[in-house]
Order: sequence, then structure tokens, then C-alpha cells
Amino acid sequence: MAYANSDQAAPLAVKILIAGGFGVGKTTLVGAVSEVAPLRTEEYLTHASVGVDDLDGVGGKSTTTVALDFGRITISAELVLYLFGTPGQERFWFMWNDLVNGAMGAIVLVDTRRLDVSFASIDFFESRGIPFVVGVNCFHGVRDRTEDEIRKALDLDPQVPLMHCDARDRQAGRDVLLALIDHLMAAQSHTV
Repeated sequence: MAYANSDQAAPLAVKILIAGGFGVGKTTLVGAVSEVAPLRTEEYLTHASVGVDDLDGVGGKSTTTVALDFGRITISAELVLYLFGTPGQERFWFMWNDLVNGAMGAIVLVDTRRLDVSFASIDFFESRGIPFVVGVNCFHGVRDRTEDEIRKALDLDPQVPLMHCDARDRQAGRDVLLALIDHLMAAQSHTV
């Protein structure tokens, strides 16, 4: 974003992580909402990952993120969101410790068919005190569990926002991001 007047301040940059288990839709969400062509580090799954990566429930998946996904959304002249999608497989979790540096908050994307793959993401942000919201990715529009069932299964604190979405849909992704921004602002107002 270029400025004609050099006295004008650069926009506030806010780093947001998009996290969750393997195959929950993180790369798809970043791609759906980014205003720029997202940076993706997708590689094809190979026979070498057999026995290492759990493909249960994601049988049609042929690629995987091996480092991160990156996208950007300009909210206004004063605010830009930088989105960092984390890799989902356990063998790449060591990168999360670097990716979380400077993050204001996170979206934990979950798949109700495989809620157990989301436990580590939730634990990660809770243990570091990073505010997050949960986006329930409704694959093919299926809502097979109630909010209460999901909250109980994930052992979510009542103040953690949870909402259904479709990671492929730009508007749904925007709504989850707005829920996170609202959550961050509410947390900030409680500390002032």
C-alpha cells in the first residue's frame, strides 16, 4: 500500500494464525479470504508418509502444507491482517513455535468428523494465552453436531467463540475473522 503523503502512518499489521489438524481446511480458508494470491507450501502426499500421517477421514486428500500458508486482507487504511496457516501434521508442529511469535490471535478450524485432530491446536493456544475462536468447517454443508456437543467434546471455555463456516466461502471466512477481531477487542477492553 503506497502513500502519497509520507506523513501518513503505515497501517497497523495484525498477525493471525489459522490452525487446526491435518485436512481440516486451513489452506482452503486462507485462499478463500486472501486479497492476494496466497503463498502455499503444498506438496504431494507420497508413500513415505504412509504410517506417519493419519489419513483417516481425508482419503481424497493428495497434498499437504509442509511449512505455512500466507495471505493478506486489508481491512482499512489503518489495519491489515496477515494470515499464517499452520501445517497440520504432528511432524511439522515444531514450526508453530516460530509462527506464533507476534500473533494477536488465532482461528482453530475443526472438522466434526475428526474432532480429536483439533485437541493439540486448542491446547497450544490455551497454554500460551493466545486468544482464539473455533471455526467449525461444515464440509458439504453438513452440521452433524450441536454447538453444545462440539464445545463439550473440545472442552472449550465458555468465552471462546465458536461458529460454523464453510472454509471455501469468502464471506464465511470473513465472518470467522470478524468474530476473532471482536473477541480480541473484547479481551483488550477487559484489560484496560
